[in-house]
Amino acid sequence: MAILIPTAACSSDEPAAGQAPEASVSTGPIEEPTPEKLHPFTGKPYTAAKRVVAVKIENTAAGKPQLGLKSADIVYIEQVEAGLTRLMAIFSSKIPPKVGPVRSARISDLHIAPMFGKPAFAYSGAQTKMLPFIAEASLFDVSDSRVPGAYFRQPGRFAPYNLFADTKKLISAAPKASKAKDVGFTFGDPPAEGGVERKSYTVKWPAARFTFTWSEAKKQWLIWQDGKKDMAAEGGQLGAPTIVIQYTKTERSEFHDSNQSYTPLVHTTGKGSAIVLRDGQAYKAKWERESEDGGTTFTTQSGEPMNFAPGQVWVALASRKPVIP
Repeated sequence: MAILIPTAACSSDEPAAGQAPEASVSTGPIEEPTPEKLHPFTGKPYTAAKRVVAVKIENTAAGKPQLGLKSADIVYIEQVEAGLTRLMAIFSSKIPPKVGPVRSARISDLHIAPMFGKPAFAYSGAQTKMLPFIAEASLFDVSDSRVPGAYFRQPGRFAPYNLFADTKKLISAAPKASKAKDVGFTFGDPPAEGGVERKSYTVKWPAARFTFTWSEAKKQWLIWQDGKKDMAAEGGQLGAPTIVIQYTKTERSEFHDSNQSYTPLVHTTGKGSAIVLRDGQAYKAKWERESEDGGTTFTTQSGEPMNFAPGQVWVALASRKPVIP
C-alpha cells in the first residue's frame, strides 16, 4: 500500500526559497522638491528677505581702504564733481557690522534709490539746496544729521574720511525700510553665444580709471583703480563675479559746490547699451528701466535675458566719452 507523505503548502504570495522579496511599489503622488529661493540681488540661496540699506561711500585714495564693500550685494560707481567717482553700496543679504568712509549724497542717488522701494539711505551731509529733494525722495533718511548715534570717527584716519556707520543702528532707525525685491536682474548660465574672451576691461571717467582683471582661480574680476589694486579694509583685493558697465547719459545738474563745480546728473532710466563681464568673457548687452520705481533689465543683443553670475554685482555708470558737465 502506498503511503502518502503530507507536504507543506506553499502560498503563491510568498517568495520561493532563496528568492529575495520584491520591493513594494508606492502608488501615491510623487512630491516635487521645493525650488531653492534665490536672492534677487545676488542670485544666491537665501531664506528670508531683509531690509535694504544703501550707503554713500568715499572713493578717492584719501578714503581707502573702504570697509564693508566686500559684503555688499550691489555696488554702483557714480561720477561726481571734477570727474571723480563715489560709490553707492547696496546691502541686504549680508550686512557688515560697520561701513565707511561715509560721504555726502548726490542728486543721482535719489534716482537710483526708488529701484529698491524705500531703502534706508546712509550719507553724511548734502547741499542745502538738495535737502528738500531728499525729504521727498523714496528713501528713509538715516544720515549722520538724522541718526547721529549711528556714526563714529574711526581712529587712524583723518576728517572727512574717518566717518563710519554702525549698520545695526542704521537699520534700527528705519524699521519700515523696504525688503529686498526683484530689481530686474537675472542670474544663471551665461549666454551660449556672443561672449568675447577678455583678461581685463578698463572704464574711464574724467578723473578716475577702473580696470577689472579676470582671475580664473578666484572666479572674480579683481578691481584696480587708477593703476593700483583696490584693497578692502578687511583684507584682500576687491572683486566680483559680475561687472556691468552701464552706459548712461551724464549732464549738468542744478547743483554745484563752492568752487562752482557742477554736480553731474547720471540718468538711470530709459534705454541704453552695456557691457557685462562674467566668467572671463565680455558680452554686449542692452539695458532698460522704464520708470524710477521699476527695476533695470539687461538683455543680450538678441533680446534674451542677460544672466549675471551668482554673487556680488558692480555697476559702473559711465559715459561712452568721459565728460565733465
